Amino acid sequence: MKKFRLFLIVVALGLVVSLAIFVVRPAKPPHIPVEAKVVNFEQKGPANQIRYMLNSPQLAYLQVMSAPAFPEPLIEPLNARIAYDENVTARVSSPVNGRVLKMGAQAGDAVRAGQPLLWLDAPEYSSAIADQSKSQADVRLKQSAFVRAKSLYEGDVLARKDLESSQADLAQSEAESRRAGQRLHNLTQGVASDAGKYVLRAPLNGVITERKANPGSEVRSDAPDPLFVVTDPTHLWIIIDVPEKYLSKVRVGQKVEVEVDAYPGADFWGQIASIGEVLDPATRRVQVRCTISNPQRRLKPEMFARVTPIVDESHKVVRVPNGAIITDGLYSFVFIEKEAGVFERRRVALGLQGREESFIKDGLKEGERFVGTGALLLNAELAGRS
Repeated sequence: MKKFRLFLIVVALGLVVSLAIFVVRPAKPPHIPVEAKVVNFEQKGPANQIRYMLNSPQLAYLQVMSAPAFPEPLIEPLNARIAYDENVTARVSSPVNGRVLKMGAQAGDAVRAGQPLLWLDAPEYSSAIADQSKSQADVRLKQSAFVRAKSLYEGDVLARKDLESSQADLAQSEAESRRAGQRLHNLTQGVASDAGKYVLRAPLNGVITERKANPGSEVRSDAPDPLFVVTDPTHLWIIIDVPEKYLSKVRVGQKVEVEVDAYPGADFWGQIASIGEVLDPATRRVQVRCTISNPQRRLKPEMFARVTPIVDESHKVVRVPNGAIITDGLYSFVFIEKEAGVFERRRVALGLQGREESFIKDGLKEGERFVGTGALLLNAELAGRS
């Protein structure tokens, strides 16, 4: 009986242990088929070439552009500013004091030489008119006196010294009349006055870019600022402060490429007209002046610009953004689009390298399509494939 009970206990313990093992053991996970990895580019092909499917999402991150060619630059762009061409610019001030009665032109107006700019009530101008009138009247009086003296001298009635005195008086009167006439001519610029009021006129053809006079305002001849600035805006100067180390690379007559922030991608062309003879001791720079034509009047005085001297206008090289260049050790590469979705890594020889763009002397031709944005993505894909 005791043996039978012991047997039952052993069997019960075995069932408990088996049940515990079944409960604790983790169930085998169900079989889930693994999806095949999607490959958006072909694994086969040349080692320096990568081919994407036309619907590959990677293509959305690439910007392909045509390689433009420009004249080869000599040095990196230099900071400059645009200024008036002083050869076709006049800063007009009033030569007399007075009060403005009427304005004849506004800022921005195109004017012709001799056109009235303003009318002044100027006592000094009235005095000049009066001086000329008095001098002319005095000349007529002295001429009559000289004629009488000459007649009396020829009749042996008047002494010779009296005739000579009358002749000297006439000469002095004529000299005073000429002085008064020249004074009035300088004030009127050779144009007749307008009802006795002084008229300030434009000295040359151009456009009024600045005006500092208003109706009723008092005008002084010794004012520090001009009343009007008249200039021809189709001709401008570009002032460059060239560092001392670049002085040997610029010369008079050399072509320069001009860029401004107002017109990204637009290139203007000028020419070096003069190179300063004195080095600024504070900045160690030499001032270089360039001339530039501005027929469309897009450039404005006091604009900031970047100027690049050109080696040879006929020798052109390709310019690309720095983001298109991949550097691997000592060599540089760009990705060329061979056809839609096919890109090839090509080694290139760099010329001048700027802060945003670089010039390629060899390895990329004008008109070839290259990857301007996304070159790093292509390079990573190409490296991962290998």
